[in-house]
Order: sequence, then C-alpha cells, then structure tokens
Amino acid sequence: QVQLVESGGGLVQPGGSLRLSCAASGSIFSINAMGWYRQAPGKQRELVAAIASGGSTNYADSVKGRFTISRDNAKNTVYLQMNSLKPDDTAVYYCTADIWRTWDSGRIAYWGQGTQVTVSS
Repeated sequence: QVQLVESGGGLVQPGGSLRLSCAASGSIFSINAMGWYRQAPGKQRELVAAIASGGSTNYADSVKGRFTISRDNAKNTVYLQMNSLKPDDTAVYYCTADIWRTWDSGRIAYWGQGTQVTVSS
C-alpha cells in the first residue's frame, strides 16, 4: 500500500505565501516524477508544477516566478513554495507521484487526497 499525504494548505491574504508538503509512504522501491495539480470550482484539474527524480522542473505559465517545486528524495517528499499568491490561485491542490513498488512492478501514478488553498482578503 502506498499513500501520499499532503499538508500546508489554508487561508492566506493576496500577496502572501504558503508551503505545501506531500510525503509518500508505504511499499516504495523508487519514485520517478512528482508534481502538484490544482482544481478550482467549476474548472478542470490542471498541472501546476512537476519535478523529475533528477531535479529538472516545469511550471504552468500562470505560476512561473511565484511558485517553486522541490523534493527530498531521502524523505520521499515533494514541496511547493507558493509566493505572491493571488485569488486566482484558490483551489484544491493535489500531489502526485509516479511510483515503482518493486523493481518489476511498473510505474503507477498515485494521488494525494488534496489540500485546500484559499487566497482572499
């Protein structure tokens, strides 16, 4: 069994900052890419940022220069530092990870339960 547990969401004023964390636990052989998606009410889930096992990153245009994704491979954890937050960033944020449970299990995408981020004055 593999679990992804997110933390760090909440209510913040425009211009403020939040840091999301997502820890993977359970039967894990290795983790490839990790990332963050978000879904606002009435909208489709969209990619926010992703990071490969080697550290290369990519970001949605809407968050470039404001958000930073990082990971700690020793802790199987991915982070999302969000600065200069805007009301449009309000959404449920989900982490995801491509995980190998054994050397020959194949890569499976796992998702966290989501954490609410609300940007409002």
